Amino acid sequence: MHLKPWGICLMAIFVCSLRAMPTRAADAEVMLLWPQGAPGAKGDTDNDKPTLTSYVPEKQDQARAAVIVCPGGGYSHLAMGHEGEDVAKWLNSLGVTAFVLKYRHGGNGYRHPAPLQDAQRAIRYVRAGAEKWNIDQAKIGILGFSAGGHLASTAGTHFDRGNPDASEAIDRVSCRPDFLVLCYAVISMTSDQTHKGSRNSLLGSSPDPELAKSLSNEAQVTSDTPPTFLFSTNADTTVPRRIACNSIWRCGRRRFRRRCTYIPSAATGTVFAAPTKRSRRGRAGPKSGSARWVS
Repeated sequence: MHLKPWGICLMAIFVCSLRAMPTRAADAEVMLLWPQGAPGAKGDTDNDKPTLTSYVPEKQDQARAAVIVCPGGGYSHLAMGHEGEDVAKWLNSLGVTAFVLKYRHGGNGYRHPAPLQDAQRAIRYVRAGAEKWNIDQAKIGILGFSAGGHLASTAGTHFDRGNPDASEAIDRVSCRPDFLVLCYAVISMTSDQTHKGSRNSLLGSSPDPELAKSLSNEAQVTSDTPPTFLFSTNADTTVPRRIACNSIWRCGRRRFRRRCTYIPSAATGTVFAAPTKRSRRGRAGPKSGSARWVS
């Protein structure tokens, strides 16, 4: 699979020495995913209304890739700044349209399937509006940090092609993302491989084992799983490397395109790590690793 048209986005995200250049973009627009009310809404406050905030580069001379950004927060809150708006603005500097997803979570009383419903709806929303934002419908990816990475990986392993008989046009399009970027992500929901705080917020303290298994996304990978870039850090104690790159999604057992890169000495919340001697050398560096992966 040739990934160069949107590969520059993935490659640059993991350059350790990243310093975004100032860029102008159209004013951010906040959009309700369900103007008539989200499924399973518990009330009518802002916490009950998942949104997408669009960040569109000022100049787009051709249809480009788009990335939906899922901030982390352990499924109990959302890090909307450094893992949301800041990332979106940097993507704009690459000419990539970004959408920050404010999804429902356990901190506001929502457990599965609400976050997944919001992520799937976001992908459909962007795909259905591709012409409006000058987006290539076949280049819509999802990027997530920590628990937001679990949500992104769930969207990448639990999707459908849309319902052609749906009354709403958005529901007729696919919610399959075209690529995944998983940043120090929680991947599994099983007891020995999970981040327990995220699991408790998403599924409760004693989840149904079959449900936990179904949301352990390393076990849900198929040949139809989108191309995936994962990165983690050796020094992360919040979401350790063994969790964030869980057997590299058991990728030796399934055929799909993937790459996992490690940064030696940065913690969860790093987003874009400062360079280190080791990260500048060979396979250990996100830059060289991701460059080989997308080429």
